[in-house]
Amino acid sequence: MRKFHYEARDGSTDKVVKAFVQAESERDAAKLLIGQNFTPLEITEVDENGGMFEKFKHRITTKDKVVFTRQLATLIAAGLPLSQSLRSLVDQTQNPRMKGVVQEIIASVEGGSSLHDSFAKHPAVFNQLFLALVASGEVSGTLDEALQSVANQQEKDAAIMSRIRGALTYPVIVLFVIFGVLIFMLVTVVPQVEKLYKDLHQTLPFITQAIVSVSGFVTQYWWAVLLALAFVLSGAIKYFRSEGGKQTLDAIKLNVPLFKGLFRRLYMARFTRTGETLLRAGVSMLDMLAIASTAVNNRLISAEIDAAAEKVKGGKDLSTSLAAGEYFPQLVPQMIGIGEKSGRIDEMLGKTAKIYEDELDEEIRTISTAIEPILMVVLAIVAGGMVAAILLPIYSLVNTIRI
Repeated sequence: MRKFHYEARDGSTDKVVKAFVQAESERDAAKLLIGQNFTPLEITEVDENGGMFEKFKHRITTKDKVVFTRQLATLIAAGLPLSQSLRSLVDQTQNPRMKGVVQEIIASVEGGSSLHDSFAKHPAVFNQLFLALVASGEVSGTLDEALQSVANQQEKDAAIMSRIRGALTYPVIVLFVIFGVLIFMLVTVVPQVEKLYKDLHQTLPFITQAIVSVSGFVTQYWWAVLLALAFVLSGAIKYFRSEGGKQTLDAIKLNVPLFKGLFRRLYMARFTRTGETLLRAGVSMLDMLAIASTAVNNRLISAEIDAAAEKVKGGKDLSTSLAAGEYFPQLVPQMIGIGEKSGRIDEMLGKTAKIYEDELDEEIRTISTAIEPILMVVLAIVAGGMVAAILLPIYSLVNTIRI
């Protein structure tokens, strides 16, 4: 199927509309528009093979999706028809790619598809949680509330990830500084020390000689070092993109010292918040577990959720099913158990999510505080070692010359 941008006159309103349509050819696109009571004015094929820079520049962010979702919910709550609400958002959408997605959704809705099915044609933009809540809202007649719930969920996820990225930014910058200082010393300062010793016909100390050897190799074979780094990096990226690599990476996140508490709280917050949102919207327990399994974005946690879902199918309580999981702390099944007894599982999941979100904030602050002295020690060891390897031979030379 090819994608076409069209301008056409709406036969029912006599207005000129612009949107996208998918068809095998330009002729088929025109027939499709005529069948929908449109008079085609211009049909142009869209080249979707844009460069990587353009795709990155106009990528659809969480903010784009939240703004779109909230505006759509507001317009629907105000009583505007769905098609008119979507058309009102086209001009307000700044991101070109998001605007194109909205125009395709309009074409799909006006072609007779439900809003859920129209959104489902863009899985890279709208995830399973989004689709499930929209489908539930359409069935129950509370689409505006469902969209508001989606926007709230997206904002909370984005806020959590922003705090985590903020906590990790500082150590990454410091590590780059350490690496830069190390390369600068090896390439510029160390060769000067070696030259000085050669001119004076002196023997370098062992530690300085070792650093000089490394410096000489890096200076002479820098291209080989870069190739080796590129090879290792590309190999690591290829491995971690494979299914086995993703499994390994997920296991590392759950077990790596210092960070495992952060990731475990993050996944529990995601699971409980997703569960609360879906159950509150009327989604069935099994569907909630299937969507939450994907939403947590960790294969080991997902496997435990899937195993619990199988037990729920067999008639067991969710709390009992989750209690057997290795990575589910006892607080989660305990809170769910209280909800099962009181008939308010969604409320208990919401309270549990709040607990983990608060603990996650505290964990981020703790890690940020702990990382700073650790990095300072590493920086001191690296820089101190380099300085010692350079200055000690110079002091030794000064003493020799005095003698």
